[in-house]
Amino acid sequence: MQVIATQIPDVLILEPTVFSDARGFFLESFHQQKFADLTGLNYTFVQDNHSRSVYKVLRGIHYQIQQPQGKLVRVVTGEVLDVAVDLRRSSPTFGQWVSVILSAENKRMLWIPPGFGHGFLVRSEFADFLYKTTDYYAPQHDRCLLWCDPTLGIDWGCSDPILSPKDQAGKLLGEADLYP
Repeated sequence: MQVIATQIPDVLILEPTVFSDARGFFLESFHQQKFADLTGLNYTFVQDNHSRSVYKVLRGIHYQIQQPQGKLVRVVTGEVLDVAVDLRRSSPTFGQWVSVILSAENKRMLWIPPGFGHGFLVRSEFADFLYKTTDYYAPQHDRCLLWCDPTLGIDWGCSDPILSPKDQAGKLLGEADLYP
């Protein structure tokens, strides 16, 4: 596995070693000790999630104000634009975001630490999105930033995504509950 830095040092791209031949491929999608050794992070993942979304669905920008979740995300079918936003007021990168293309083809994973908002936009006919979390889902602490907040200025590459009612009602950064 190779770890690649992003513009926000706490957000990491992970590229697994892929063994391919005429029959297909094999990769180790997660190995706790290698993850810890290569990233310097020692988290326990407690929940795995799988979502399927169709073209132009935008999910996010989601986070939990209490029980914040670190996420290790990947796409096993299709392609998404994945976005992480630093929501830690005490961070030097507060309010900054990073985006990465995750796809079944590139097999990349993205580490999004606790204290970040997360969202993705489906760029293929559909996408199967898998993610591990460091804490359990707690709906009472669930929050959502508005995907098109002009303060953030995220370039989604799509001006008319398909949104859930929750995502349509997201808050602006200046009005949202944030981390210290």
